[in-house]
Amino acid sequence: METGNLEIAIGVFSSRDRAQEAVKQLKQQGIPEAAIVFLTRSEDEARAAAKSLARTVGNLAQGAADASVAIADFLLPGIGTVFALGFGGVTFLRMAGIRAALALGLEVGEEGKLREPVAGEKCEEAALLREVLKRGRSLVVVRTESRESVTSACAILDRSGLTLQEQIPVKFQTTTRQVGETVVIGISGRITVGEGNVALRETVRNLVDSGKKHIILNLEQVSYVDSSGLGELVRIHTTIRSREGELKLVNLSKQVDELLQITKLLSVFDIHKDEASAINSFGGQSSKQAIA
Repeated sequence: METGNLEIAIGVFSSRDRAQEAVKQLKQQGIPEAAIVFLTRSEDEARAAAKSLARTVGNLAQGAADASVAIADFLLPGIGTVFALGFGGVTFLRMAGIRAALALGLEVGEEGKLREPVAGEKCEEAALLREVLKRGRSLVVVRTESRESVTSACAILDRSGLTLQEQIPVKFQTTTRQVGETVVIGISGRITVGEGNVALRETVRNLVDSGKKHIILNLEQVSYVDSSGLGELVRIHTTIRSREGELKLVNLSKQVDELLQITKLLSVFDIHKDEASAINSFGGQSSKQAIA
């Protein structure tokens, strides 16, 4: 099994049936239970999904006695009650809540009490996921260090979730240039698992490690973003914010614009129509002259 950086794939669903089908397929594909978090704001949806998935898990376990699906519920500030599904019977109920809480960036204190995290990547990432929940979508999040597992998970989430059909593949490439205090990253091709997501992550990480705080992603030539790529955009946003920086997205391609609209993430990112307006929105630019 390949290990390394934690990989994140995010499936966004408007239909409970599709979300539970995705979880069923993840289980059948051998994705570890601890890597899967299913979140919804609807108790009815949670109970219906748990009942259906319990039958599935029972079948997979060939009638094993402990094949139930637990529902953990907890309050999130600004949202209300969120329900998390977990496998493994009553003893898993608390773990389901803990895993879901960690996925949303909450800290788990003594006696299982939840509290807001200190500022950082977890907190920023949680804010993005919460926005999706606020807008009535359900989430299936897969977190794993296994490249093989995340690749399998992406294939399932992309088929079942609110993603787009892939166009003709174009090789991932980036260009980087500086405009005053701002770094503009031009991206072309696909932001997908094992291809664009890792390369883009490393590009951004190198920039923030060198002290860059104003970063623009020009997505005009991006032809496709899978569930791992969506997770990577969330990760990049949180990484930059945790370093007290700012991220702007500009020139969204039709494919990216549609993806952010249907997943309800369009209002989460700071989006501008072109590079000039994005640069001006930072303020304090010492120069508007592009450096090749």
